[in-house]
Amino acid sequence: MKRGGRRIALVPTLGALHEGHAAHIRAARQQDAAVVVSIYVNPTQFGEPEDFKKYPRDIEADAALCAREGADVVFAPGDDEMYSPNASTWTEETALSHRLEGQARPGHFRGVCTVVAKLFHIVQPDVATFGQKDYQQLKVVQRMVRDLLFPVRIVVVPTVREADGLALSSRNQHLDAAARAQATVLWKALNVAKDLFHDGERNPHRLSTAMMRAVQLAPVARLDYAEIADGETLASKPEAAAGDVALLAAYIGKTRLIDNLVL
Repeated sequence: MKRGGRRIALVPTLGALHEGHAAHIRAARQQDAAVVVSIYVNPTQFGEPEDFKKYPRDIEADAALCAREGADVVFAPGDDEMYSPNASTWTEETALSHRLEGQARPGHFRGVCTVVAKLFHIVQPDVATFGQKDYQQLKVVQRMVRDLLFPVRIVVVPTVREADGLALSSRNQHLDAAARAQATVLWKALNVAKDLFHDGERNPHRLSTAMMRAVQLAPVARLDYAEIADGETLASKPEAAAGDVALLAAYIGKTRLIDNLVL
């Protein structure tokens, strides 16, 4: 395709594709490029072995969704293709990745950056899609692309939500009926912060506390973090401003979910 002069758009995924991924494929198709969807459950970005083992996998359903949405190529490598048995080289971002998800999941972003760098080398895309739903990951990848001079333009895809506000995630498959009904508490908590900010509240601690209390209203929810951070650096702020981001992580039952909202 590249020899024929076509541009390449990469949609990197862990598989277990849903309508959120379909939105990525559609966004990639709008780039006047051949669309490559990578499907690879990357072991180095999972902290707990059990979490890696239970991550949903259905390559046939994933391929069917890719075909339905008009993807040109599905790239589904195995571990032996992506990692040498004695692999000892890693890609790591050190400024944006240490807080929030980086603190909750040590080594996670090293695994993300390493596998994304490998995918960029293999696929050689001109553009790649990343979702706002994984806000910190988006910013970390953007920084890696800038710092390592990857000739790849990052296309940001807005978060796709269910009608009740729950952000689409492959992990939603793990929610039982009771947990699914209460999972909307993340979106409700983010909107509490948004409404307070709209009404003039600029104290990050009070905004975070309001989100925390909103999450606690769900009996099955257990908060991991609720923070207001700079929209670009992800640093904590003495005063919230437009463009900052509210970020949440919580266990709904046994399933850990994340969400965010730009103020």
